[in-house]
Amino acid sequence: MSAVSRIAVLGSTGSIGLSTLDVLARHPERYQVTALAAHSNVERLREQCLKHRPELAVVVRPEAAALLAAQLEAAGSPTQVLAGENALSEIAAHERVDTVMAAIVGAAGLGSSLAAARAGKRILLANKEALVMSGPLFMRAVSEGGATLIPVDSEHNAIFQCMHGSRARGATGEPRQGVRRVLLTASGGPFLRTSAQALRSVTPEQACAHPRWVMGRKISVDSATLMNKGLELIEACLLFGLPPAQVDIVVHPQSIVHSLVEYVDGSMLAQLGNPDMRTPIAHALGWPERLASGVESLDILRAARLEFEAPDLERFRGLRLARAAAEAGGTAPTVLNAANEVAVGAFLERRLAFPEIPAVIERVLARHHAIGVQPADTLENVLGADRWARREAQVAIATAAGVFA
Repeated sequence: MSAVSRIAVLGSTGSIGLSTLDVLARHPERYQVTALAAHSNVERLREQCLKHRPELAVVVRPEAAALLAAQLEAAGSPTQVLAGENALSEIAAHERVDTVMAAIVGAAGLGSSLAAARAGKRILLANKEALVMSGPLFMRAVSEGGATLIPVDSEHNAIFQCMHGSRARGATGEPRQGVRRVLLTASGGPFLRTSAQALRSVTPEQACAHPRWVMGRKISVDSATLMNKGLELIEACLLFGLPPAQVDIVVHPQSIVHSLVEYVDGSMLAQLGNPDMRTPIAHALGWPERLASGVESLDILRAARLEFEAPDLERFRGLRLARAAAEAGGTAPTVLNAANEVAVGAFLERRLAFPEIPAVIERVLARHHAIGVQPADTLENVLGADRWARREAQVAIATAAGVFA
């Protein structure tokens, strides 16, 4: 890395991107924003380009990219605007980029994350879906490319810290020794105490009103179904070289303990902090050093009580489905992720009832197991399973729509 680290923020207009730019702005002597990327939010990306003056900006939608280019030219900005999904991979692997914040939501972030890994970049991974869907393929790319992979999800970053900063598997090739298990904490989302009957009438607006975190719509729904925690279980297995049996999930409504690691000697280490994504972002940016993040100090006297409970696997079936997919391996996590993305999209469009999200996923997984799980060791297999699962999910949604819409 150069004296001033050059950063590409992929997904800069989302919540993680905004928090990343906030932290970077606090340390202008250490970081240079070299590239920004967004799907179509031209207005916000234009403001970011004028403030941070990156060399490159990418907008996936060509018409939106043309609009941004015209606006920046009129403002006298030197930023070059690129268009299309291939441009995301181009800047992720760019020779003038040292560190990539991978914060594109969903499967759309896979190509650029793989490009960064193969180019040997320092990857700050906030896009869990890319890792979940490609599993061994992604971790092999990290290892073979000589990339440094640091998790940004608050839970996995907490585990990383509790493992004394050891790198995730794929950077060293070996899991951390002496670990008995890890415990991923879940807030429980907005429906932790909601009855099964009341869940049938949940609206997208209610599902997106998370009690602790401010997030995008897709991840907010995942948090409401607890599928987000299921995806994180798979992610933890991949990052830290653990079998599913060594990863437990515990509900912690206060969202102060972000995860825990239990060692074979009986010690249990936890990472605590206020629920603010700038903490794990600052840690990932500065590692192995520590950076000021702008996050308010945790007042443990005011917090007073820390509560934990087991998740209800009947009401939040996504957790059970995710664990089964992790145990099956291969393309099962790919199919789980794709079916979930489609089902969540249908719910947000009011074409599917909230309880039917895991039901659709379960139907697609059952079909996948019936025809046979494939190894997730080639991009062809991963993308093929992803496309198949999306088609199957649409069929399942169409079948459910007449009853539940």
